[in-house]
Amino acid sequence: MNFMWESVILVFSGLLLLRIAGRKSISQMTVAQTVIMISIGSIIIQPIIEKSVWKTVVASAIFITALLVMEYAQVKSNVLEKFLTGKSKVVVKDGQIQYDDLKKLRFTVDQLEMRLRQQGITNAADLKTATLEPNGEIGYEWMPHKRPVTVEDMEQFFNQKLVEVENPQNIFTEAKTGRHPMPNRKKYQ
Repeated sequence: MNFMWESVILVFSGLLLLRIAGRKSISQMTVAQTVIMISIGSIIIQPIIEKSVWKTVVASAIFITALLVMEYAQVKSNVLEKFLTGKSKVVVKDGQIQYDDLKKLRFTVDQLEMRLRQQGITNAADLKTATLEPNGEIGYEWMPHKRPVTVEDMEQFFNQKLVEVENPQNIFTEAKTGRHPMPNRKKYQ
């Protein structure tokens, strides 16, 4: 019966410690964060087999503290950030898949294509740049002619069309200006 209370303590202390650690999903975790979370999971099981609940809580707290120190150090030092988290790597450049870089990352073309499809991208040639982020996600930038239309683009388009509508070249132009506009016509001599 005592193991039931110990299990409850472990669940709540684990939740509290992981809440302190942060809200990232597994796909957003760095390697260090993943190792620590797996270690905590392994440690939490030990007291059920053995009889040391408080040692487990303290050990988990030490792991979380180490994680917080590493995250703080990454904010303060680019060198530590690069070592602990890594940097983004370019996998598509100017529409061309960077096969050599994929090999260095031990990432196959099929894996890249799968990630691109998950983002709704059907052709790597449509991308100016694509990066493999440290958390395993794909970041991308469309080629200029493939970018989706934004609100700003629409406003510029409509403002340009409004100017054309306000200054139309029609049959009243001659009456207003006193000249007959004759674009693309040769004048008779």
